[in-house]
Amino acid sequence: MRASRFAKRTKPLNVSFEFFPPNTDEMERTLWSSIERLAPLGPNFVSVTYGAGGTTRERTHATVRRIIGDTGLTPAAHLTCVGATREEVDEIVRGYYAAGVRHIVALRGDPAGGAGDRYQPHPGGYANAAELTAGIKRIAADIEVSVSAYPEKHPDSATVDADIDMLKAKVDAGASRAITQFFFENDFYFHYLERVRARGIHIPIVPGLIPVQNFQTMTRFAARCGTSVPSWLAERFEGLENDVATRKLIAISVAAEQALDLLDQGVNDFHFYTMNRADLVYAICHLLGLRPQDMRAPALQAS
Repeated sequence: MRASRFAKRTKPLNVSFEFFPPNTDEMERTLWSSIERLAPLGPNFVSVTYGAGGTTRERTHATVRRIIGDTGLTPAAHLTCVGATREEVDEIVRGYYAAGVRHIVALRGDPAGGAGDRYQPHPGGYANAAELTAGIKRIAADIEVSVSAYPEKHPDSATVDADIDMLKAKVDAGASRAITQFFFENDFYFHYLERVRARGIHIPIVPGLIPVQNFQTMTRFAARCGTSVPSWLAERFEGLENDVATRKLIAISVAAEQALDLLDQGVNDFHFYTMNRADLVYAICHLLGLRPQDMRAPALQAS
């Protein structure tokens, strides 16, 4: 019976939320409305992404600065190797540090030409996320570094073992947490976790979950990042292309089932790819047993 779950839980439930920087006034309003909605849940941190090829770099920086200035949340700024020399990336790290950022999500990043292009390190830049992690820790040892992990293998990795080799290199360089690419079959996560632990990697491997806002868009995204989309999931969204209200109900059901199963199997840390939409994520957190820590959390200041 699921009703006894909350009574059995002895470890605290920890969540983090990922947002992307807005590029229109409407998206700006949606982003900050979502942040304000989710803030009372007391996330460990909120992360802000770069676009493909680092294309949203300045907007990422601006969003992080506003989170620091206008909220009580802890920001984790994404940083990639793409399109910059080591000196340029190091300067960004120093700027973040001066602004109060103490947590960076270090990523290799997508090819500058977008999905499908072969990744080429920038001349004079960091070649991969392990080198980037080492560079961050060299500049400021007290910056916490999170990195990515891939339960179904990074699309550019030859094998799962090679992928885990890279994760090990990132940990050896100073990473203290890994956040997984989203997945829909929990067995992928647990099998991956077994292989990672067998390699002597003991940092937290936090599952990344994505509520499906739009099935077709998600499917295209999944194909680019190597996530398989099971047939049962496609069947649940079949025929709902023009039925937004029902899609939301199905999305909450699917994500809640996945999260509750992870919780039943001892997982207490969750990272949500919010797509800048708060309602689905808030509902899922509620079903997990998470409640607002302070309903009087300060509202965002007007920009």
